Amino acid sequence: MQATSRLLRPMIVLFVVLTAITGLAYPAVLTAFGQAVFHDQANGSLIEANGKVVGSKLIGQQFDAPQYFWGRLSATSPMPYNAQGSGGSNLGPINSALTDEVKGRLDALKAAGTDMSKPVPVDLVTSSGSGLDPEISPAAAAYQIDRVAKARKMNPSDVAALVDRYTNGRQFGVLGEARVNVLQLNLALDAAQHG
Repeated sequence: MQATSRLLRPMIVLFVVLTAITGLAYPAVLTAFGQAVFHDQANGSLIEANGKVVGSKLIGQQFDAPQYFWGRLSATSPMPYNAQGSGGSNLGPINSALTDEVKGRLDALKAAGTDMSKPVPVDLVTSSGSGLDPEISPAAAAYQIDRVAKARKMNPSDVAALVDRYTNGRQFGVLGEARVNVLQLNLALDAAQHG
């Protein structure tokens, strides 16, 4: 009995100490560091408009009205852009479901008044690996300029200037590709038109 209590006491003390370090102190230090150094990222990279949170820079949203730029398709289900259901569609190039998805998006682009005489950028008709991508390529944004300008009764060069303004280059100049955040661009369009 005495041998058991001699072994039990250090185990309990070790459990309490490690719980305090790994369960309380370490998370508290990392949270404080994140809030101090990476405040925007630690809080979800939220985007506000008129004092109200309207989304995140990191999660795409569904836009399907002709006066807005459209982002990549979402592969999450049962609802689009569901951050809890992140994941690609895993549909291969000969899968009929992928073919139907692409045809559906092409039909929607055409119905919205998009000029279909030029090749459609692939990121306008496919989903990303996460199914949540908030960004499109500059080519995908440029492809939609005429439709958006016409729907908003704006000069296409003004819309193109906004696209240029909201185009982000490669990260650190070498990583990834240039990209346009669809939500930020659409909010800028609304502000330009109503501001």
